[in-house]
Amino acid sequence: MDMNTIEAVVRTTDPAQWRDGDAWLAGGTVLFSYGSYAFGPKPLTRLLDLGAAGWTPMTISDDGIELAATCTIAQLYSLPDSPELSGRTWSGLDLVRACCDSFVASFKVWNMSTVGGNLCTSLPAGPIISLCAGLDGTATILGPGGASRHVPVTEFITGDATNCLAPGELLRSVHVPASALSGRVAFRRLSLSNLGRSGVLLIGRLDGGTSLVLTVTAATKRPVQLRFDGLPEADGLAAALDEAIPGELYHDDIHGLPAWRRDMTYRLAEEIRAELAAPEGAAGLAVSGDFWPRTGPAAGPTTLPKGA
Repeated sequence: MDMNTIEAVVRTTDPAQWRDGDAWLAGGTVLFSYGSYAFGPKPLTRLLDLGAAGWTPMTISDDGIELAATCTIAQLYSLPDSPELSGRTWSGLDLVRACCDSFVASFKVWNMSTVGGNLCTSLPAGPIISLCAGLDGTATILGPGGASRHVPVTEFITGDATNCLAPGELLRSVHVPASALSGRVAFRRLSLSNLGRSGVLLIGRLDGGTSLVLTVTAATKRPVQLRFDGLPEADGLAAALDEAIPGELYHDDIHGLPAWRRDMTYRLAEEIRAELAAPEGAAGLAVSGDFWPRTGPAAGPTTLPKGA
């Protein structure tokens, strides 16, 4: 889409240069799709271009992985093959390609769309939101005058297309801790159509072999995370979902009615609980199971009919 209200493009990473009418530009896949009025009734007049930021896309250390906001989805997809990960037993890496595949987007989008763009757009179905929230990611946010703050991704997203960024603030990176990457994981995703946007996406993580962390995304307007000291029984899990997710928090759009999203959340949460309760390696619907294909961009997920 042409953005004929733009008067200047400024190459900068300095929040102090932001002014009313500006928008940060990374990959631009959403910005150029929505146009000059994407962020309100007033048109955008300047783009603050992060293209020359030079931030290292992914930094791997014993503490975990730092994902730059400008890291593209294509670069993220290559992460599990990084030589720097050799010898590390981080089961959480299995979620990386599962979430990237959830874009069901072309290689053109994968090579431009960014980690930061997906988080800052803050759509319920944002799969990088799911990945970072499910692995206890923490966002580093830059502000004017050298200010910075750190916010868990589960709190960074505040609702449908809303987040905690103040005007001019810039998402710099997301840190995914080694402690979360080391946990055993399970993944479930559903869409109403073969190449449709995620209607329900759940990630389960078993920390220390006993503590369950369940993250609900896509079905809800913002990420919802439940933590259990041990593996709950089925009734206990359902009761915890009742308490954590009120009816009005389920998302409602053409990709799924709230009632369907709620029913599928309970169904997939129980599948995750059962999978992680079974011995590791036991037969079942694991991260590499039937609910998503690890075949690269534009591959469609297995789906269930509406109301199933």
